[in-house]
Amino acid sequence: MPRLPTALIAGLSLVVGFAAAQLTDLRWAGAVVVLAGTGWCVAREVRRTPWWRIAVVVLVGAACFVLSHLMAGALGSWGAVAAASVVLGIVTYGLVDAPRARGALTR
Repeated sequence: MPRLPTALIAGLSLVVGFAAAQLTDLRWAGAVVVLAGTGWCVAREVRRTPWWRIAVVVLVGAACFVLSHLMAGALGSWGAVAAASVVLGIVTYGLVDAPRARGALTR
């Protein structure tokens, strides 16, 4: 069974986190999901991806989280979360998944 791309997990963590917050009406529940997704992605990549790539992805994820709140007025809540998730997924793919597929990751 092929391994799920880290980009998919990263992007979905924002969507599932927002869904958890919406369904439970507890914002901290969404935060727990997003932080757990971040931790899972970092833990699975820490041995095979250069630290600086992981750091950039985490910073982009934090920026996407903040920007999704700012974009919610224009795109709606779910639209903003979807846009942020796509951006995070693309960046994660470009920095983590694609270089490994090409064999280009070096420490």
